[in-house]
Amino acid sequence: MSRTRVFVLTLLAMTAFAGNSLLCRLALKDTSIDAASFTSIRIISGALILWLIVRMRGGTHSASGSWFSALALFLYAGGFSFAYVSLPAGTGALLLFGAVQVTMIGYGLWAGEVLRKQQVAGFIFAFGGLIGLLLPGLSTPPLQGSVLMLGAGVAWGVYSLRGASSGDATRITAGNFLRAVPFAGALSLAMLPWASLDSLGFWYAISSGALASGLGYAIWYTALNGLRTTSAATVQLSVPVIAAVGGIVFLGEHLTTRLLITSAAILGGIALIIFAQRHAK
Repeated sequence: MSRTRVFVLTLLAMTAFAGNSLLCRLALKDTSIDAASFTSIRIISGALILWLIVRMRGGTHSASGSWFSALALFLYAGGFSFAYVSLPAGTGALLLFGAVQVTMIGYGLWAGEVLRKQQVAGFIFAFGGLIGLLLPGLSTPPLQGSVLMLGAGVAWGVYSLRGASSGDATRITAGNFLRAVPFAGALSLAMLPWASLDSLGFWYAISSGALASGLGYAIWYTALNGLRTTSAATVQLSVPVIAAVGGIVFLGEHLTTRLLITSAAILGGIALIIFAQRHAK
């Protein structure tokens, strides 16, 4: 695979991942769709597009994935949607990304992985940045939304850890999305008294599921074939940045000093961990 193609695919994937935050926040802020309906439509449309991609490649996902991974995927998607009822796009993406990385690093420590001094420093910076973002103050993000997004990040971290040693990532993701549909249906049924839907919110949810999620994951898994592990981890640092810029441009959000400082701490700390790991290898 040429470097140009890898670059273009990677850029598209990171934009799609950041686009999930923008689409979800836009839908829940500016339309009448509720978070449960957004979650269900996102998961169903993601499952459909991934099914089509797998079928076009000549495969099947009928026996792929697992129910536990599907549950983690659903908890991520649900927490993500309900968090964006109140969180700005950039803040939500930063909390999600930080929680995912802390979860995966924490699992590595629990499994016996030994961190180098630079990695310890990076972990302290990243974790301290998360704490700093949530400390009381005028620009503190809403507590309920923050807790929900941190929970979504933990769920996505678990999902990522379970899929780290999988084979065909696109096929397995398709299977997990399909298995997540009943969970999403149960959520929508439980939240039926508060359900609300309009055409614009519906299409935002479709775009989030089919394009930013399903197609975005398929593009990312293709790009991974041309990226080193450390490079793949590093480029994901761009997602919260793209989401924050998109929030300012498209949603009129403000870049606060707290968000700027904590973003530098979280993303810088994670970058330090990644580069120290690369040096060790």
